[in-house]
Amino acid sequence: MTSVLYDAPGPRAKRRNIIYTVGFLVLLALGIWWVMSVMSDKGQLDWSLWKPFTEAPAWTTYLLPGLGNTLKAAALAMVIALPLGAIFGIARLSDHRWVRVPASVVVEFFRAIPVLLLMLFANQLYANSSGISSDIRPLYAVVTGLVLYNASVLAEVVRAGILSLPKGQTEAAKAIGLRKGQTMTSILLPQSVTAMLPALVSQLVVIVKDTALGGAILAFTELLNARGTLAANYANVIPSFIVVAVIYIILNLMLTTFASWLERRLRRAKKSTGAVLTADLAGAEEPIAEPGVRKDDGRGI
Repeated sequence: MTSVLYDAPGPRAKRRNIIYTVGFLVLLALGIWWVMSVMSDKGQLDWSLWKPFTEAPAWTTYLLPGLGNTLKAAALAMVIALPLGAIFGIARLSDHRWVRVPASVVVEFFRAIPVLLLMLFANQLYANSSGISSDIRPLYAVVTGLVLYNASVLAEVVRAGILSLPKGQTEAAKAIGLRKGQTMTSILLPQSVTAMLPALVSQLVVIVKDTALGGAILAFTELLNARGTLAANYANVIPSFIVVAVIYIILNLMLTTFASWLERRLRRAKKSTGAVLTADLAGAEEPIAEPGVRKDDGRGI
């Protein structure tokens, strides 16, 4: 199929694509074979190093509790960062300067600071200015750093998603008498969600992976930190890294698969609906009648 952005390949291009694909698969197979050979020479494929992952203690004592802490920190950060990012993204589009400028300053400030630095600062702040126990302080610090950084990034995603919509959407909303808030909540945000969903999912994946920073620096017992304890007890550093990497891959694949399903569902729902939004259905103020036209109040003209 040929489109404006894509030309269907001809016979020669198809042959080249097949050759490139076969060459890439051959190189990939050779790379995997080389890695396995090196691991075998170093004794990293010995069954004694992999056996602990087939037994319950390695999972119940180390990996599953660490995975639970990873999911807990990521879930808390997502739940807080998503609405906070939406608020700041909408605030940056405000017509009022006193709303738009402070929101822009906050977003640009926290977006420019590395998330690790935010975690360290939050941890020190909680240690000096709060009564939070040292046992749960790393969790608070990790969630705080993730929320501050990712909310500012999500604010830009929301702003860009809303700005990507045609101006006719806003003009149509004004034509039926919708106020600014009603236009945003009833027209712009629902339509922009589908457009910005891939970027949102990418940022959620970043949140899941960035929880590992808390384990490396703040001794937060998330999945990667628990892997270190497991490797110290079973002396299987390389296998433990591989197993944890597979867990992260599966976790993020589940997240992206769910997001893809949700995006398809939203697109189908958008195509299937034929309802027309009116001023009465949207709860808008009554539109002003055209000059020279009397309003029918039900008693006749």
